[in-house]
Amino acid sequence: MSLRQYLIAFAVCAIAATSTSAHACTSAIISAKATADGRPILWKHRDTSASNNFLYRVESPGEIGYVALFNGADELRLDEAWMGMNDEGFAIMNTVAYNLPENDPDWIDREGFVMAKALASCRTVDDFEELLKKLPKPLGVRTNFGVMDADGNGAYFETDDYNYERFDLSDAPDGVLIRTNYAYSGTPDGGMGYIRHRNVEVLLATQIATHSITPASLTEGLSRSFYNSVTGFDASDSSESWAIDQDFIPRHSSTASIAIEGLKQGEDPSKMIMWANVAYPPCSHVVPVTLTHIPAEAGPASTGGAYSILGIDASERMMNVFPITRGSGPRYINLDAVREISNEQYKISLEEYAKGQKLRGAQP
Repeated sequence: MSLRQYLIAFAVCAIAATSTSAHACTSAIISAKATADGRPILWKHRDTSASNNFLYRVESPGEIGYVALFNGADELRLDEAWMGMNDEGFAIMNTVAYNLPENDPDWIDREGFVMAKALASCRTVDDFEELLKKLPKPLGVRTNFGVMDADGNGAYFETDDYNYERFDLSDAPDGVLIRTNYAYSGTPDGGMGYIRHRNVEVLLATQIATHSITPASLTEGLSRSFYNSVTGFDASDSSESWAIDQDFIPRHSSTASIAIEGLKQGEDPSKMIMWANVAYPPCSHVVPVTLTHIPAEAGPASTGGAYSILGIDASERMMNVFPITRGSGPRYINLDAVREISNEQYKISLEEYAKGQKLRGAQP
């Protein structure tokens, strides 16, 4: 099967399985006091109807250079960033918040444009707040923006077309903020992702208590976990062969898990590392990315359009994990297949984490 056929097959299955929940992201901001090595972390497990992602460095005259996640496409379009970090140590991501006011119908889905603008212009969390104030309204967003800066500050901005509410990381008693697909300031009990939010709390509880969270806790722990906090069922550790794809952190629509590791006090932004899995996380692995180095497999392929090799390879493996394509078949996970594939990819991730630590040490 050709590259394009892989992408089309994956996209068709994704649309069939996630027509009502294509944007079901899970995220967290972790303060330095809650991590194992004293660096803050910005994490996003991405769900989207865009079936492939890639990373790219953007440099424009008079603006801050940055590395960001972009949607795969036939052309190299760099106007919408979906998570990234810049040369000043600022980083940003988002999750859709479905209990915030609906957008103006003529101006919607502008989150990626706002994040690209932020990466090119912001140095601090406060800078981002000023950007939200100054941008023309309506913004065309309905989202939780998560941001972090070189001083270790972090915050979520729950933002709609005209207003926002700021939630600072410094106010979190345990040093952890979590957002899925509802805003704390939005309509009570509205939105989505309450169970995934609780999944994160349960799975990270011990590490939160012991201040030992690492980027791998997120990309290799949360994004490979098929745990459901309502039922207590963990498909990853069960002997079952099948499960329904419902309320796990990884979903059929998942296309990336990225943990941006920030800076210790006084460190240069060159020390930042983006631990990036730019594909369906259980079927792929992390690669270390810096502001000056993006592994070829995570960038746009040289042929066949701006699609990452990691995404293409993962889409092939996904066909074994979601082998039933007719009717509601894509909602069923082949656990035997995903356990084997995920274990193989996990081992590769561990090797990449080791390489990444050496890469940080080589930065000036």
